[in-house]
Amino acid sequence: MAADDVIKAWDQADPTAIHPLRNVSEDAYWESGRGQAEMLATVIPDGAKVMDFGCGDGRVAIPMAAHGFEVTAVDASQNMLDRLTDRAPDVTTVQADADGIAGHLGRRRMDAVYSLAVLIHHSYQDCLHIISKLRAATKLGGILVLDWPVSETPTEADSWIGVTTWSPQQQADACAAIGLEPVDSDLPWGVYRAVKAGS
Repeated sequence: MAADDVIKAWDQADPTAIHPLRNVSEDAYWESGRGQAEMLATVIPDGAKVMDFGCGDGRVAIPMAAHGFEVTAVDASQNMLDRLTDRAPDVTTVQADADGIAGHLGRRRMDAVYSLAVLIHHSYQDCLHIISKLRAATKLGGILVLDWPVSETPTEADSWIGVTTWSPQQQADACAAIGLEPVDSDLPWGVYRAVKAGS
């Protein structure tokens, strides 16, 4: 699916359709975000300047800020950002897609960037584009945590809730071209260090 189609679908989605735990309870939904923030905190340095790309209504961004990280919450959906701001008015929000990140940051770079449940819904081409923009927003040596799954039988998402998976070789080639070095971790997402492309 094209990025604009994914953004439009998420922007119009009922909040209960955004995450399966919302059908369990709001408490379960927010608790899952706190749990994910705890996991992210194991690989992101204390006090780091971090970007939550595709932050939605702040399920992970809000607890990351509570951990003492300087969070910039980025989403293309103003509806989502409004929900985040209602819950946590002190978290910095930016309405932008991947192409809009540079305009907000200028020359400033993040210590860490994470993007959970975003890349999986995009086509290979759009996913590579987004990852390259996230890498450009990360300082050299910084950490990126990306929900970028690998499979021996890769497939490309064909709906806004579909999942795109990559072959190990596709992902390795993309990492080399973009400037990402995989980092061993116990997280359910890929962890990468920002390096010079081609290294």
